[in-house]
Amino acid sequence: MLNTRKQGLNPASDIGVSVPAPFTCPISLELMKDPVTLSTGITYDRRCIETWLDSGAGDIATCPVTNVGLDSLEPIPNHAIRRMIQDWCVVNRSLGIERIPTPRAPLTDVAASDTLRRVSEAVRCGDHAGCLAMVEKVKALSSESERDRVRFVARGARASLAEGFAACADEEASEGVLSALALMLPLDEAARASLGEGATMRRLVRTLTRGDPPARLDAARVIRDVVASDEARAACAGEVEGIAEGLVGLIRGGPALARATRASLSAAYFVACASEGAAARLARAGAVGAVVEALAECEGGGACEAALAVLERVADTEEGRRGLREHALAVAVVVKKVLWVSGAATEMAVAVLWKAFAGAGGEGRVVVEALEVGAFQKLLVVLQIGCGESTRERASELLKKMNVYRGRLECMESMDFKELRRSF
Repeated sequence: MLNTRKQGLNPASDIGVSVPAPFTCPISLELMKDPVTLSTGITYDRRCIETWLDSGAGDIATCPVTNVGLDSLEPIPNHAIRRMIQDWCVVNRSLGIERIPTPRAPLTDVAASDTLRRVSEAVRCGDHAGCLAMVEKVKALSSESERDRVRFVARGARASLAEGFAACADEEASEGVLSALALMLPLDEAARASLGEGATMRRLVRTLTRGDPPARLDAARVIRDVVASDEARAACAGEVEGIAEGLVGLIRGGPALARATRASLSAAYFVACASEGAAARLARAGAVGAVVEALAECEGGGACEAALAVLERVADTEEGRRGLREHALAVAVVVKKVLWVSGAATEMAVAVLWKAFAGAGGEGRVVVEALEVGAFQKLLVVLQIGCGESTRERASELLKKMNVYRGRLECMESMDFKELRRSF
């Protein structure tokens, strides 16, 4: 490896050799692959400066190097620098440096509108191959450049693709449209209204239950976006046959489908909140077991909170409470999340335990199980560190119930030592 600290040269960590300073982006300090120049005359790599401009750093758009306000937000391709970089790559090919490809021209408003129009026309004419070709183009451009994705959105991609999904009769083509639509999240109100209609929601649910793994993930993400913004749409979605089974199936996906699990948990929560009947159907579909298993594997606070939120809502139904009492790991897993996740997780975990203890049938066994996994001590800590009034009342009630069984449990355990004789 060459010395990367020579005077006048900047290190390029990705290729392990020194790159001339004019060829490096002032933001990333790496070799520019698509050099563009701002109105201030400073050249950057396109991806870096577009990220800077899209982030909205500061009150007005400024040049990162000079901090001067920009006359235009459209970077100009610097063909001269790009050709010099390509020549330098060729000269240093023996050092393992690959020549950067000539970048494609940025997407224009006219091109974005034309591509979306051709998607709609292909769907309307039943040209499934043409539809897939145009959808793949939308996906490729949107994945490659955030600026291109934003340009598609500005030209109405969300509503256009939502209408295309609703009208497309071919399963493969509709999944392709759905995958492009998932890149445009969050959706606008027009797209959500279109997707929330009965027939279209049933198609989404069919993809959720029968599609291949990527399509099921896209369906879960889109359903979550549709139901999260409107309780009436969430209630209607909860009535669609198969949605409970589809969401529960994805929640069971495990680490290999982590993104699908998160999306499905969120969608399940909004659907369950909109209708007690939907919450009961989720419970009957096995939501308690699936969510408990997901909760046991959760590391981050957000994932734990999502899982606990679903359990708390499902536990409002008799089916959900029965599922919590009957599941072998439910109480132990929930008790484990009472502390050291987040304040919201603590409140929800206490609520789930409180609801699981409610009602008849197996309550004593559940209380003893909670005691055995340390619930009594954790609830005491919750009261000591402070919590909301509702959580405090529930924790106190749980402690009172546990205290009764705690004395009995300690008495039963002491029987094991009744024959023990002290040596003195």
